[in-house]
Order: sequence, then structure tokens, then C-alpha cells
Amino acid sequence: MRGNAYNLYQQNSVTIESPVKLVEMLYEGILRFASQAKRYIEADDIEKKIYYINRTTDIFSELLNTLDYERGGEVAHYLSGLYTHQIKLLAQANIRNDGEKIDTVIRVAKGLLDAWREINSNELAR
Repeated sequence: MRGNAYNLYQQNSVTIESPVKLVEMLYEGILRFASQAKRYIEADDIEKKIYYINRTTDIFSELLNTLDYERGGEVAHYLSGLYTHQIKLLAQANIRNDGEKIDTVIRVAKGLLDAWREINSNELAR
């Protein structure tokens, strides 16, 4: 059974085309999970709200852990502050059941995703 799980993992890791695609998928995950968190805030479902806020926070934490400060320079430092602020907003949204804070996280994530796609489509066009 473990061999099958490992083989499945290997197949899935191969389908991720590149680190560029992986970052895009992470931003998409933030959008999906944050939207779910807002939905459950509005439905007053504490357990599911916490679950989706934690998932969103985990993605931002992973993005923080993968920043390359040597190659990324000022951009990496900017993103570090931005990601950290989004984690703070998610914690506040969780404590206060504040859907507006989730809306802010969603707007920021949409902006990041759009910028990421634009930068990488320009790179492909070169």
C-alpha cells in the first residue's frame, strides 16, 4: 500500500509543470479556501470556518518559506511583509468572525495571481 501511495505522489509531482505553475496553484488555493472561510463565517459554522482559515494560512506560510531573499531582493522582502500581513488578517477574521478581512485577503490574492500570470506570460513571450 505504501508503494502505491508513493507512486501516486510521484505521478502527481510530475504533473506540476514547474515552480511557476506551483505558485499559481498556491494563489488559486488561497482564493478557494478564503472564499470557503467567508462562506462559513456567514453561515456561523465555526468548525469549518477555522478549517478553511487554517488552510489559507498554511498556504501563505508555505509561500513565506519558499521566498528566496538572495535572488528576489526587494521583491522577496515586500512579499514577506505582504504574506505576513495576510496571515494577521486571517487571524483577526477568525477571532472576530470578520468577513471583510477575508475580502481583503481575497482581493490581495487576486492581485498577486493576476500579477504572477502577467509576469510569467511576458516571460514566455520573450
